[in-house]
Amino acid sequence: MRKKNSLHRQRGVAVITALLLTTLAITIVASLFWQQQVQVRSIENQRMQLQKKWILRGAIDWARLILREDAKQSVAIDHLGEPWAVKLADTRLDQYVENARTENEDSDATLSGQVVDAQGMYNLNNLATDGNVDQREVDVFSRLLINLRFDGQLAQAVADMVAKTQSKPVAGPSSGSAGAETGAGKAPDLSVPEVQFLRFTQIDDLLAINGFTPDMLERLKTFVTVLPRKTAININTTFAEVLAARINGLSMGDAAAMIASRDRAYFRTVGEFKSRFEDKLKTMTEKDVAVSTNFFIVNGKVKMNRSALDVSALIERADNIGSTAMTTTVLWVREN
Repeated sequence: MRKKNSLHRQRGVAVITALLLTTLAITIVASLFWQQQVQVRSIENQRMQLQKKWILRGAIDWARLILREDAKQSVAIDHLGEPWAVKLADTRLDQYVENARTENEDSDATLSGQVVDAQGMYNLNNLATDGNVDQREVDVFSRLLINLRFDGQLAQAVADMVAKTQSKPVAGPSSGSAGAETGAGKAPDLSVPEVQFLRFTQIDDLLAINGFTPDMLERLKTFVTVLPRKTAININTTFAEVLAARINGLSMGDAAAMIASRDRAYFRTVGEFKSRFEDKLKTMTEKDVAVSTNFFIVNGKVKMNRSALDVSALIERADNIGSTAMTTTVLWVREN
């Protein structure tokens, strides 16, 4: 009887051991399959991300080509009726991108984008030159903020910050000071060097100034930009809010009428612009506006299956308009 009970006990232990080993084996195999699936998905995502970057790189190069050809044909005039200004709607890339789907499945890869005239917006670097605030430009930016229903007093704070981020020209030593330096017993220079702030490079830098919020910046991004140097407003591509701010004394209604006139027939010269609205432009100077552009922003977005990549690039086009040696330079590329 004891032998029989012992035999049953041994069989029970063997069954439990077998079940534990089976469970352990299944757990190990499932873990291996899960790790393999994670690795495959990670490799797939990396490949898709690389594909999207190459597509957008090609789109930016294509935009540069269009801008070069436009400069050869348009003879120093840029307006919204030119090929570069045509918005690219979602375009399927089935024939150009293999995105890990079977032959019987449809592709979800699409490309969309638009080229925007950066000089149709107000350039924050106009607010100061060589570290000195330009009060006339402060008034322009203040009027723009008011036109957008923001606090116009913020313009002064922005101008002060922009001035701090700019380097000031170093004055050469005079002959008298040079002689003093060579003389004996010259006291050492104990002056504290001025703190150099990081330069403004994008609209998001405005968040460093009290009074600006992310919601304000989303609104401002349509009308304000940051370009490497001072620029004039392109009257063929600008907005009524910017134009009314640029020209002192110009009302929003008059600016809207000018935009409507431009949309019917773009301005070929600044002189033509003044002749159409001579009584409204008495305070305007030749440096305030232009009919051509050197800076463009290229916005592009690629969607592929489960993910999307949205980037913007600033392109500078050389001043030698109409030259066969026309060049374009990508100044920066940012993911949005």
